[in-house]
Amino acid sequence: MGLAGRAARADGERMEWRDQGFVLNMRRHGESAAILEVFTPSRGRHAGVVPGGASRKFAATLQPGAQVDLHWRARLEDHLGSFRVEPLRSRAAQAMGDRLSLSGLNAVCALLSFCLPEREAHEALYRRSETLLDLLGDADLWPLAYMRWELALLEEMGFGLDLTACAVTGSNDHLAYISPRTGRAVTSMGAGEWVDRLLPLPQVLLGRGDAPDTEVLEALRVLGHFLGNHMAPALAHKPLPEARERFVAAFARRVAQEGVR
Repeated sequence: MGLAGRAARADGERMEWRDQGFVLNMRRHGESAAILEVFTPSRGRHAGVVPGGASRKFAATLQPGAQVDLHWRARLEDHLGSFRVEPLRSRAAQAMGDRLSLSGLNAVCALLSFCLPEREAHEALYRRSETLLDLLGDADLWPLAYMRWELALLEEMGFGLDLTACAVTGSNDHLAYISPRTGRAVTSMGAGEWVDRLLPLPQVLLGRGDAPDTEVLEALRVLGHFLGNHMAPALAHKPLPEARERFVAAFARRVAQEGVR
C-alpha cells in the first residue's frame, strides 16, 4: 500500500469515537432506523443513526434521559454517522413514577437539544445535567435542583444573571429586583421610579434562606423571562420548547394543591 493509502486509512481511523452520555431525543428514520441525539461530556450534543433503532429492542434504551455507552463511526467528520448503543442505566422508572419528574426530564432534554451548539463540548454543564437527572423521583429536591440547573444553563450559554450587587448603588444588601433588560440585581432603594419595570428577585436565586416551593416557582418564572426573551432569540430565533412551559405549569399546579391543604 502506498503513502496515499496509509494516509486515507489513518484519516478513516479518526472518524470514530466512544463516550458515554444520555439520550436527548430520538426520531424514526426510514422504516426501522432512528436518528438519535445525545449529550456527552466530550462531544456535546451529537446525533447519529441507530440501525434498527425504531424497533422494540431499543424502545427502553433510547428513552430521553437514558444513560448509554456510544460508539460513533462515519466516513468523514462532518457526516451524520452511525451509533452503536449499549444501555448503561435507564431513568424511566424514576420519571414514570412521578408526573412532575417526567415533565422535568422532558424539559431538561428539550432545553439542551434547543440551545446547545452541535458537537461542542460543555463538560461542566454535562456533569450538572447528569447530577440533576440522577435526582429524578425525589419530589422534594427536584424543583429546587432544576431551578439551579436553569440558572447554570443561562450562565453556560452566555446569558448569566449578575446578582452579586446592585446595578445602581453597588450595594449587595437588600437586593430585591432584577432588570429584565440586563439581568442585573437592583436594591429597593436603587429601584426608585423604575420599580414597576423590574422583575422580582426571589431570594432563592441568591441562595439565601429557605427554599419554599412558592419561591422556587417565582424564580422559575423569572428565569423563563431570560430564557425566552434573551437566550432563545439569540441562539435559535424561535420560542422555547413547550416542554419547559409544561413543567412549570405542572409545578404550579402542585404548589397550588399544597396551598389548599
